Amino acid sequence: MYWIGDSTVQFNHMDTWPQCGMGQVLDLYLRPGITVHDHAKNGRSAKSFRAEGLWEPVYRALQPGDLLLIQFGHNDEKEYDPARYAAPEEFARLLLDYARLAKEKGAYPVLVTPLTRRHLLPNGKLENSHGVYPDTVRMLAVREKLPLIDLTAASRALVESLPEEKSREFYMVFPAGVYDNYPEGKEDNTHLRYLGAVKFCGLLADSLKALGGVYADFLLQGPIADKYDGKQYEK
Repeated sequence: MYWIGDSTVQFNHMDTWPQCGMGQVLDLYLRPGITVHDHAKNGRSAKSFRAEGLWEPVYRALQPGDLLLIQFGHNDEKEYDPARYAAPEEFARLLLDYARLAKEKGAYPVLVTPLTRRHLLPNGKLENSHGVYPDTVRMLAVREKLPLIDLTAASRALVESLPEEKSREFYMVFPAGVYDNYPEGKEDNTHLRYLGAVKFCGLLADSLKALGGVYADFLLQGPIADKYDGKQYEK
């Protein structure tokens, strides 16, 4: 399995602990023998990922039967940065190009809408901080008949269903003195801690299972996987 995307997916090291991208924990949900190649990079958009040559090693490595998760949207909306910004039409074209190139190699591309930011409104609901970009991915999936994982909707529903103090544990939100890397604390409602990465990856795994066929075949099978509901990670 290959994953291209941004910092919500990127593999992190101890110098940024406790930050953890979803690509770091995806293998918890996969059957033995499946290798995760996480090529996601902090701050990248669908546009800059391609422009910087980050796509090339992925394209060269893809083999028939591989699965490619394509998740952008956090940085594509940033109009102040021409290197990353892509208007919705260009954004859709870039995503479609990734999917078409993956298909050329015999791989299975899956579009993934961006993970929700934890921008809570006074009524407890989440602000739509991604604008039209999730809808752009959804419409592209329908138009081009591409498989879709709507992580925006699923992650938003999960965060809104939980008490504020519980969802805080998913993100890089904590007081001073907890982690050596962040002695002054952190109030980052975009990037994840380990618990958040595991929970949101569980939503992604549920969606792969719902897609069925070759997509579900990548997942851990059997009674343990069937009983998973995420609650063991809430401690």
